[in-house]
Amino acid sequence: MLEFARYDGRKRLRGSLVMAAGLAAFAALIVWVYPSFSAMDNIDQFVEAYPEPLIEAFGIRSLTTIGGFLATEIYSFGWVILLGLYFAYAAASIVAGDVEDERMDMLLSLPVSRVRLVGERFAALGVPLLVVNVVTPVVVYAGVQFVDASIDAADLVAVHALSVPYLLACAAIGLVFSVVLSRESTAQRAALGSVFGLFLLESALASTDLEWLGALTPMRYYDPTAVLVDGQYDLQGATVLLGATAVLLAGALLLFRRKDIQ
Repeated sequence: MLEFARYDGRKRLRGSLVMAAGLAAFAALIVWVYPSFSAMDNIDQFVEAYPEPLIEAFGIRSLTTIGGFLATEIYSFGWVILLGLYFAYAAASIVAGDVEDERMDMLLSLPVSRVRLVGERFAALGVPLLVVNVVTPVVVYAGVQFVDASIDAADLVAVHALSVPYLLACAAIGLVFSVVLSRESTAQRAALGSVFGLFLLESALASTDLEWLGALTPMRYYDPTAVLVDGQYDLQGATVLLGATAVLLAGALLLFRRKDIQ
């Protein structure tokens, strides 16, 4: 059982470790910079000088605390944008890549259902999801202790745990494009454009009469700043993201069952 998930998971392991190492190094650099930054005068006035769309986009609340600094410099950018785009991009190749390379006919000739094939390959994304969310918080916590700062370990664990439903939702968006489109590069570009477009939509509509449209974006339901600054865990938002992932995954599987592979 789970042969496809194990095979794809092993293939993704090395890349996941490299990505985790890069993110951990970036996080360590940000933590190392924090003491010098926090010693600056008039930081709050500096933040207030930022354009309002930029403040909304990156959830900038306070850069004087280690939690607010990490939320802005690492999680609002690295997790919400970069990893969101990565998982959408990775999922966009699950079906379209094999269809374009004409491997899908061979895979479907095996005694395995289409639902199991795609479901297990989607599940293999759990490898990078797990690796980056285990390695990075350890490095961040150790770095914070090294610079003689303090951060709530529970909040740090929560900001990573709550990122899982968000990243799964981004991956599910990519999977839908992978099923609908038969060219891998087209599916990947569509997935990247959609996730980044949703991020811009959520940012642009904040504090406007159309702010309610942001409820259609996964970014609305994952707020690293609320976790690391206020200690607020949006469990309802995580539930919404898991529900959206389930709907998108079910839709992609249904479409793939009916898809004519040529």
